[in-house]
Amino acid sequence: MDAVIDRAAGCLAGLALGDAMGMPGELWVPERIRATWGWLQGFHPAPSGHAIVDGFVAGQVTDDTQQAFMLAATIRDAAGEVRAADVARELVAWADRVGASEGSFLGPSSARAIELLRSGADPRTTGSGGDTNGAAMRIAPVGLVRRPGDLDALTDAVTEASVMSHDTGVAISGACLVAGVVSAAVEGADLAGAIETGIAAARRGRDRGEQTVAASVPARARLAVELAGGGTDDETFLRELYDLVGAWVTTTESVPAAVGVLVRGGGDPVRVTELAANLGGDTDTIGAMAGAMAGAFAGLGAIPTATLDVLTSVNDIDPVAMGTALVGVRR
Repeated sequence: MDAVIDRAAGCLAGLALGDAMGMPGELWVPERIRATWGWLQGFHPAPSGHAIVDGFVAGQVTDDTQQAFMLAATIRDAAGEVRAADVARELVAWADRVGASEGSFLGPSSARAIELLRSGADPRTTGSGGDTNGAAMRIAPVGLVRRPGDLDALTDAVTEASVMSHDTGVAISGACLVAGVVSAAVEGADLAGAIETGIAAARRGRDRGEQTVAASVPARARLAVELAGGGTDDETFLRELYDLVGAWVTTTESVPAAVGVLVRGGGDPVRVTELAANLGGDTDTIGAMAGAMAGAFAGLGAIPTATLDVLTSVNDIDPVAMGTALVGVRR
């Protein structure tokens, strides 16, 4: 398999891996995760009565992966173009298809935007105030179709993919960080270089959209990298990351946290997503973002075949086919 295609497929598979690994403990505090599983490894079904994912089976993904593959298909079908109207249309179609608005499945910004879009509102007006991580969680496909040498074009594409639900500088900044890391990693950058590209993209993205009061995503990502390089054990690192950076659904916490576990895990998708699953907080989304970045760096071969088989069969996804298609329209 071509190296770029391998890394693109690894990105999409890593995203699904982190999502499924983090699904059972989604929005739980670390102490509850430890009390239930000890150190969470491998795939587990959702605990009975879970407020969000009750009934999910081991290896099942959430809306993070579903929206990312929705976005990927939308870009593929548009021959590499990223257009807000297309994404808005397909976002609503996806939500209707899976019944996403019927429970607690959606994040607050996406839920509000989808209701407005259903009423016929202009997609460029429905993302006002959206500062949570829904844009960043689905953005990896944009990194697969835009090159790191033109960060303005990458930022434009991220904005088009985000504006209908997360039209704020902080949300676009976080999505640019993830897309920038993916874009550089899939072309073979080392981990440190890919993160620098992501941070540079995040700085550009912060000037887009509605300006809200929010901490700097690039600055908090730097803090997460610093914590990841400490000489502590993994449990202590996760505690520090949780306490000092945070792990909530806000972009300012979850995107830097994903960078932290990415660095701590050395870009190994399995180790990175395991760390995310044990962090606590928005484990599925942090895992999805970190897994996408790690997969783009390490490639599909870094994910065990048996693990990949579970992800593809349980969720009916094909990371290789989609990754191949996206690389074909990369510009």
